[in-house]
Amino acid sequence: MARARILFFIAVVLAAGGGCGRGREASAASSDSTAGLGAGGAADFSGRVVFQSDADGNNEIYVLTAQGLTQLTHNTWSDEYPLWSPDGRWIAFSANPDGNYDIFVMAADGSGIRRLTSSPRDEVEQAWTPDGKKLAYTEEVKRPFGKRYSLWIKDLATDAVERLAPEFPDSAALPNFSPVAPLLAFTGKKTPGWDVFVYDRAARTYQALTEGGHACRPHFSPDGRTIAYVSHEADRRGDIWLMAADGGGKRRLTVRDETSDYFPTWSPDGRAVVFCSSAETMYAHEGRWGMYLVDVATGRVSLFYDGPGRDVFPDWHK
Repeated sequence: MARARILFFIAVVLAAGGGCGRGREASAASSDSTAGLGAGGAADFSGRVVFQSDADGNNEIYVLTAQGLTQLTHNTWSDEYPLWSPDGRWIAFSANPDGNYDIFVMAADGSGIRRLTSSPRDEVEQAWTPDGKKLAYTEEVKRPFGKRYSLWIKDLATDAVERLAPEFPDSAALPNFSPVAPLLAFTGKKTPGWDVFVYDRAARTYQALTEGGHACRPHFSPDGRTIAYVSHEADRRGDIWLMAADGGGKRRLTVRDETSDYFPTWSPDGRAVVFCSSAETMYAHEGRWGMYLVDVATGRVSLFYDGPGRDVFPDWHK
């Protein structure tokens, strides 16, 4: 029975969204703005939240502001996992127009889409370096039993690609850079499950910040002092937790045993975390998902946005 539970958790974390993870080039999108936010509504907020939704029948990229909703991509394939550049001018995302996933980048209005990677392997889950000059991503290699994940980084000016955190001996995925220190947080596998690790890019060393194989998806706060992440430790379904950048001071931020809470992203001022929640599933490609906001100081949770589609992978920029 214990082995069955372990295998179940591994399957969850390896899925294309529910846990650790997760074209011909798209033409520039002419954005369709929606006046108002419909029945789903949205919390009052400032800035721009980019996210993935299948509201039009397949996964596309949308931007939500206080003024309304804008669809940036209009394709027959999947556009997923959008992420703002540090200066807010660009959005990196993954897409599969040729079957496998590659990394693309487009302007904030959906124009100028450019492919950054092209290989028979899936390249997903990208992360900008703080200076916006490079993109890290996860490469997935299929094996007879499951997949192996590794981290790579691409220089956007020279197109040079190199392995990231090569000292880590096992699968590594979901990179996220500290905005103030040479640190890289990632989800790594050194046990039957997954844990959160941090890699010091200057010292070229890594350390585990969690243990037990029940944690993933780390995300540094805007000041680099705190990491939001997902843990199954409390309810086996997934909650948003916080810890210091050195792994200390862990605390459960969402206490919602009836839901799976995933995909955390910080507000620009660091006072709140937006996350996605489902009462039906832990998999991003199944069931209904809405976006919620939790106040870091009080733990108060409120609805952020709940549209007609499966709304996941938010990223908030001022």
